[in-house]
Amino acid sequence: MSRIANYPVDIPAKVEVTISPSNVSVKGPLGVLNQYLGDQVLVERAENQLLFKAANNSQQANAMSGTARALVFNMVEGVTRGWEKKLALVGVGYRAQAAGDKLNLTLGFSHPVVHMMPAGIKVETPSQTEIIIKGIDRQVVGQVAAEVRAYRKPEPYKGKGVRYVDEVIILKETKKK
Repeated sequence: MSRIANYPVDIPAKVEVTISPSNVSVKGPLGVLNQYLGDQVLVERAENQLLFKAANNSQQANAMSGTARALVFNMVEGVTRGWEKKLALVGVGYRAQAAGDKLNLTLGFSHPVVHMMPAGIKVETPSQTEIIIKGIDRQVVGQVAAEVRAYRKPEPYKGKGVRYVDEVIILKETKKK
């Protein structure tokens, strides 16, 4: 059996969880999230915990029980604390500015790049070279951060581009004569 599925998910006092046969809904102070789990996973509620079990002994059901547990744990964390990704702009003239649901980027192209934020995602720019993407859905926050990073990935010689704050770029040595 999946080892991660053996650990129960604790439900804080201010979070409501609704379980239907193949769907789990989590409601908290920051919002509501829904997740379809399929028929291979059984979810049981025991007081302030959720327990996940495979519906049968197949390898697919075993894998899905651990995946479902991780998804529901991320949902509970999202509606209580939220998720955030931090990006840094490295390069001369690279700037970012948040304007409502838009992120305006100057990344060395002949034109400015405007990235529209999906519903439920907030973007902040504490300085011109820092971007903070916040939301309650971990998957959407990560996807938006990856889309912004894809506009100008860090290049391997000087490290210029959009990178995650904790990302380590291994620089290549330049060609010698």
